[in-house]
Amino acid sequence: MLGCKGSSGTAVRYKLTLATGLLECLCFAGVVFGWASLVFVLKTDGYFSDLCINVIYNGDCSPQDDNFSLVFTVASFMNNFLTLPNGFFYDHFGTMATLLYTTGTLIVALSNKALSFLLFPALSFIAVGGILFLMTNMQVGNLFDSHRSTIITVYNGAFDSSSVIFLIIKVLYERGVSFRSSFLFLSACNLIHLLRTLFLMPKSHIPYSISDDYKYGGRGVDDDFRSCVLSWFFLWHLIWLSVMQLRHYFFIGTLNPMLNRLANQDPDIVSEYTNAFAFTQFCGVLCAPWNGLLMDRHKRKPLDPGVSEREADLRSSVLSLLLTSLQCLLFSICASIPFLPLQYVTFILQVLNRSFLYGGNAAFISIAFPARHFGKLYGLVMSLSAVVSLLQYPCFALNKVLGGDPFYVNIILTVLTLLAFIHPVYVFLHCREMAKQRENSQSILEASIQETSMY
Repeated sequence: MLGCKGSSGTAVRYKLTLATGLLECLCFAGVVFGWASLVFVLKTDGYFSDLCINVIYNGDCSPQDDNFSLVFTVASFMNNFLTLPNGFFYDHFGTMATLLYTTGTLIVALSNKALSFLLFPALSFIAVGGILFLMTNMQVGNLFDSHRSTIITVYNGAFDSSSVIFLIIKVLYERGVSFRSSFLFLSACNLIHLLRTLFLMPKSHIPYSISDDYKYGGRGVDDDFRSCVLSWFFLWHLIWLSVMQLRHYFFIGTLNPMLNRLANQDPDIVSEYTNAFAFTQFCGVLCAPWNGLLMDRHKRKPLDPGVSEREADLRSSVLSLLLTSLQCLLFSICASIPFLPLQYVTFILQVLNRSFLYGGNAAFISIAFPARHFGKLYGLVMSLSAVVSLLQYPCFALNKVLGGDPFYVNIILTVLTLLAFIHPVYVFLHCREMAKQRENSQSILEASIQETSMY
């Protein structure tokens, strides 16, 4: 049964936990990344429009766009940076936390154009609450031995796909459903999260690998956390995540003004492309399992003699890390070309790469480091990558200096993504070194046995 352990009743509970967690991530966790759709609604409602009073307004108001970009910058930074304290909280208290998200949706519901500044705390609360949903659900993969990486990547894909919720809000808004009503409904959904937390999720984290007699709430003995953080694996993985994440954040944060520029300020064309982008985001949940299957492909056959499960997992991750880096390079190149129809291809590459990036990030950390440190290490790598993501604001400023044309900033970011290729190369070389050491040890052992048999 998907590699899960325990009685049939426990197996049913595992599957119910898996399914409801997928629904939670798909409908709520990553909605903040549908920001481009929400900006369209917020502009129509006049948020930050007071900044356009002294501007020759022809459908383009850069001070308004700058504030919308800043809201996303702050929210995306908080989404990642606060993952570290969230990780410590998760490692000690497991799944008992969901209120931040509801606080954020309520603040948005109560805001208006006179209170535009409320978007800053509101989107930050939604972002941080969403990443908590993801973190508390990724541990469910530990319940399913042979499909662990696949489940982790599926949850991350669902996180990506949830950005379509803001598209749904946009479409409903265009059909007469008020912006406030939509966010009040999202706030009311907190009851679902509360019931699931109380009756389905464990009170503590789920260890890996689980034993047959595992009961929800088990704890383990600490390993050396510092040695994990100071390892080359952690450093190159941090760089791999950070440069690609920065590329994605800049793209999302500048998408609306970029589309306006390429569409000559035509709101109908901008709306059409915004909808297309948001729809492609929904496909993240379909793309993510490919990466998980890629990382779990070796689990369908027995391990080679002398090869540990961790070594096999690491070796299997190399192709995933390499493909993710290549996808980001292609996405960045397409995003740099100022040709509007090509952006459909950019949208497809972006969602494919994003689903591989975040699913692969979580899966690699679960493979390369002790499971009981997963929350802390996942939080630390996300927090440090958040510091790097703050470079998007200087990128926005440089983009403004260049007259709003993002071409040269895109070129700089494309060159920067080349750093991501170092990580898969390092993991490959590490695996090759492990294989050589194993062969040498085997040769010495065989020689010793042969020498002993002579006597």
